Amino acid sequence: MDEVKGAGVVVTGAGGGIGAALARRFAAEAARVVVNDLDPGKARAVASAIGATAVPGDASAVIADAREALGGTVDIYCANAGLASPGDAFADEEVWAAAWDVNVMAHVRAARALLPDWLERGTGRFVSTVSAAGLLTMIGAAPYSVSKHGALAFAEWLSLTYRHRGLKVHAICPQGVRTDMLTAAGSAGELVLAPTAIEPDTVADALFEGIAADRFLILPHPEVAGFARNRATDPERWLDGMNGLQQAWETGPGHGTPRD
Repeated sequence: MDEVKGAGVVVTGAGGGIGAALARRFAAEAARVVVNDLDPGKARAVASAIGATAVPGDASAVIADAREALGGTVDIYCANAGLASPGDAFADEEVWAAAWDVNVMAHVRAARALLPDWLERGTGRFVSTVSAAGLLTMIGAAPYSVSKHGALAFAEWLSLTYRHRGLKVHAICPQGVRTDMLTAAGSAGELVLAPTAIEPDTVADALFEGIAADRFLILPHPEVAGFARNRATDPERWLDGMNGLQQAWETGPGHGTPRD
């Protein structure tokens, strides 16, 4: 793919799951890839397997080291690192703060670091791994759902503000993906996400189809478009349906809340 070949690419949270799949695919398309993850061992293992460079550490502070590893320029940034934060309105303040910091503010900090160079050059590509929860919601995971809505809103803002200046933005919004994050979703994930869960490589395929089509919204589960349409056009019916899932979860096995 011409848009990717030779490009300097950073993928955060790439020690496994969707991030590792994205890193593999970019490397297969002849990009120069930096693999970032909080776990140095995982980052190095993925990087070694695909001929990339590992830059472990906090995703919010990776840009300078990634630029150095790539010879000075980041062309594509994949804001993939995320925190699956379950809990309801009574979740601890620290849980809410961590979800917002990782799922939203890490994207903001990356954009602050990248935009001056991208706008000067008139080119750059920002890929945000959001979630269908950012378009819809997720039962049992208020901090996750709210922060993912924020991640989508920021990606939309970047796109509408800078697209005439050469910035390309893609928001990936899958439902269930067979990763550690799905496991962390517990019984709610088993009920809502597991039945239609896909492999991480399928998410990478969807992104590359979106890049080729110059499409902002990437839906590895195409049915999410219909769910989002229903949410927008008949919110009462949609909320009733989601509440039905909530009730099924509450009465099912393995359910629990911070107040139980």
